[in-house]
Amino acid sequence: MGIKIAVINASTVLTDAQIQSVIDPLQTQVHRDFAPVWGVDADLTFVPTGGTPDPGTWWLTILDTSDQAGALGYHDVTDQGLPAGKVFAKSDVDLGNSWSVTISHELLEMLGDPEINLTVFVQPDQNSGTLYAYEVCDACEDDQFGYLINGTLVSDFVYPSWFQPSLGAGTQFDFQNKITAPLQLLTGGYIGFFNVNNGTGWQQKTAQGDPYSWEDRARVGSRRERRRIPRNHWVTSTAHSRK
Repeated sequence: MGIKIAVINASTVLTDAQIQSVIDPLQTQVHRDFAPVWGVDADLTFVPTGGTPDPGTWWLTILDTSDQAGALGYHDVTDQGLPAGKVFAKSDVDLGNSWSVTISHELLEMLGDPEINLTVFVQPDQNSGTLYAYEVCDACEDDQFGYLINGTLVSDFVYPSWFQPSLGAGTQFDFQNKITAPLQLLTGGYIGFFNVNNGTGWQQKTAQGDPYSWEDRARVGSRRERRRIPRNHWVTSTAHSRK
């Protein structure tokens, strides 16, 4: 059976009609743009406020904020132990960001690395090396690099070639063809990395200012937070509900 993803409205700032309006464009992005490049496809269904997702589906839940996630005793996987993604719509609205880009971003990253455990090891010499998180939208996540599908703005995403340092000119590194080199970060982009030499754990490289910056805490419920948490410490949902 193919991947089935339930897009669930548990937000107070977006109506069912608003979220339902982006389902077809997101489905087009997955089928038409993402699947041919990454070899992973999925079928989306919409679950309105108060609804219950079908058994066997992955969950992409639209919440208000990461504080809401913490208040719920955050669920890391569905009640069946399947992948679960989260989008914080109120945070986007408050910051003036496009919530449709954020949903697209989270959807594609769920498909690219559903267990949040994949990395690429870049070893320039025998004495050093860096692990890069296998996140497909972080490097080009800013709204300005998104693109329209039937009037809905969706996220740009990188190709597998982005993770291959040996590739050069003439290679396409992202869908929008804005990135010109492997591991390049566009304005507003970032990537999680783990330097295996210094033992400081997962850090974040950004495109702004100094090439390396660190944040003490990842946002509750984010993929970056869960990448730092051992899988056996993830919390399984007992049921889906809006609280």
